[in-house]
Amino acid sequence: MYKKVVAMLVCFCVAVAHVSVPVSALAALTIGEERDIGEQLLYKIRAEFSLLDDPDISQYINDLGRLVLSRAGPKYFDYHFFVVPSPEFNAFAAPGGLIFFFSGLIESMKNEDELLSVLAHEIGHVESRHISSRSSKSAKIGAISMALAVASLALGDPSLAAGLFTGFQAAGQTANLHFSRVDEEESDRLAYNWLKQLHRDPGAMVGMLRTMRRITRYRSGQVPPYLLTHPNPEARLDYVQSLLDYQDNGNTGLYGKTDNFAFLRMKYRVMVQVDDARKTRAFLANEAAAAGDAEARVMAKYGLALLEARELNYDRALEYLAEVRRHYPDRNMVNIDIGILYLRSGRLDKALAVLTGAVRKEPYNMYGVFNLARAHAKAGQYDAAEKLYKKVVRSMPEYSRVYFELGRIKSSQEPAGASSYYLAKYYLYEGKIEYAREYFTRVLNDMSVTQEMRRESGRLLKRLDELDDL
Repeated sequence: MYKKVVAMLVCFCVAVAHVSVPVSALAALTIGEERDIGEQLLYKIRAEFSLLDDPDISQYINDLGRLVLSRAGPKYFDYHFFVVPSPEFNAFAAPGGLIFFFSGLIESMKNEDELLSVLAHEIGHVESRHISSRSSKSAKIGAISMALAVASLALGDPSLAAGLFTGFQAAGQTANLHFSRVDEEESDRLAYNWLKQLHRDPGAMVGMLRTMRRITRYRSGQVPPYLLTHPNPEARLDYVQSLLDYQDNGNTGLYGKTDNFAFLRMKYRVMVQVDDARKTRAFLANEAAAAGDAEARVMAKYGLALLEARELNYDRALEYLAEVRRHYPDRNMVNIDIGILYLRSGRLDKALAVLTGAVRKEPYNMYGVFNLARAHAKAGQYDAAEKLYKKVVRSMPEYSRVYFELGRIKSSQEPAGASSYYLAKYYLYEGKIEYAREYFTRVLNDMSVTQEMRRESGRLLKRLDELDDL
């Protein structure tokens, strides 16, 4: 998979290598350039990775991002946060406010404060314009190529970055793609202050940096991708510890305990989807039996429920979820999970009843709304399903699967032209650009679809052409 990503980025960088950027413009990428690069890069990443963008995972991590951004002041970009299914210990900020967390990094985290600390650090790099400012490191390298080289390092293959600079003193330039110590300290300082403003324990930063240091030593010379772009965790650890000692006087009791229900639920959802089932089961069984607090033990049973459901043992999965609900009677997300198990196991009446109640309680929980729509569609109640799917579209316009489901409904209705529009959007957000172009073109030539759909198809085709011309 990584070879594919490397090959893809090489082709993309070759395509933009002819772009001439005046030396005066190399002081930094403009805001518009960053947005364009980020949008193009996201399509390419979508084409190679099946991002973990189920509504619950996406809403959770984007809500955390917005929590930090509420303390960050004026923003240059509309931020988007993604989870990448990969065992790599990695997270990176791409141009345009795109921030990616690899599942391997999430699995190493113990609590939500640790996730929030890394998320805040990456936002710090974007807000400080560290990505764009590094384009000034060489007057011979186009700003766009530099930004993509940074992304290639973050994706875990520094050989791509070196390949970009063949004939341009490659060996001397690749070092400039790392964040500097000053950059790292600035981002850590911002993250530290934002966590304090949110009344979250900034000591979580120390926990994550110790994990990075341990993993670096464990790897015996094979540096994790995160540390290719975020070097020297030892120096960062000293710096963050000095902030804690100076500002909090080393007092770790200033902050309350964070509720980790949502974090552990997301973490185990990610692990069950990505990791080896036997390894995950052994870990969860140990946590359920021996974890130090009740929250950790109960949520390990939530993870075991997911494993049982994956193996089609629905009754056992429901038993585990019943235990979780007894511990968390007010967590509506558990009811949604139970409703989804009823849906998957063919108990449609129960699924509709549970999911309807859950969505009535939390009408803006898109995980519940999407799965209630699926239940209505399975019951043949297509008007109700379509209405709910369109609600998901308004809230999560880049969630590809909702367009696939809408396309499936429309394909059985007359006129069927709207199905092409929804399939075009599905392919677009799956990163399958040529298929998206084909279907958008069909929509433009189909007078049976609405004028709004034809207008939107034309706009997106034009945008894809603009990105190709970067």
